[in-house]
Amino acid sequence: MRLPDELNTLHEAAPEGFAVRVLDRASVPAHRYDCYVRADSPVGHLYIAHGRGAVTGAAATSWYADGRAFEDAYRARTHRSVLSGLKPPPGLARALRGRDRTLRYDFGPLADEQATVLLATRTIPFGQLRPAAWLACEAGLPDLAPDVVLAAVRANPVPVLVPAHRLCQDDGLPVACGLPAGFEQALRAWEGVDDERVDRFVRAGARFLGSGTTRIFCYPTCAHARRITARHEVPFISASEAAAAGFRGCLSCRPTTA
Repeated sequence: MRLPDELNTLHEAAPEGFAVRVLDRASVPAHRYDCYVRADSPVGHLYIAHGRGAVTGAAATSWYADGRAFEDAYRARTHRSVLSGLKPPPGLARALRGRDRTLRYDFGPLADEQATVLLATRTIPFGQLRPAAWLACEAGLPDLAPDVVLAAVRANPVPVLVPAHRLCQDDGLPVACGLPAGFEQALRAWEGVDDERVDRFVRAGARFLGSGTTRIFCYPTCAHARRITARHEVPFISASEAAAAGFRGCLSCRPTTA
């Protein structure tokens, strides 16, 4: 659905929500179009699209010349119209603070397998990184190849809210998840991912980190691993090496999943 052509001749931009109010007055049912709002986030202003009870898209406003450009890109991807609205989806403010508990997502024309991987991405905790094999297991698709997992997260139409920026390589380095590099780094920095610490373990070949006091090993970005003092850190290159040394996997980050 497109706006009537005569509205495009207006010399002043219509106020936000104007088109939605017009359609409402004309009794056009809301399920025939989607809406979007501008929302503040810790990494800048975002467009958040939603409709039919689900979040359907997200993008930094700086990626588009204006709202009309975002609308055109959205229509090209989903084949649905999206109009400037006023009401954000319930739970959005909390989700933008990293506490997504209630939002539902509609990823549009993505394959079911890709949508399943993206939903599983939400299980990676705030401020932590996980490799593709771990994510495939969380998605219930343990045989999925890493490049297929990566393709799914790079197709993510809802960045920031669906945290594809928390994916890492097997060695622990963050993966380029399809967003501008500076934007990905800003997201991880906001979540408290310590790049220098991650680099230090990667250079040492340590995929896992054990505690010499608890005899538990974790992914290095796990909240429990970050509390291990330097003199009690025991690095491991594999889960099997840790097990052979008498360590068990953390029940929180589940390093033996993959």
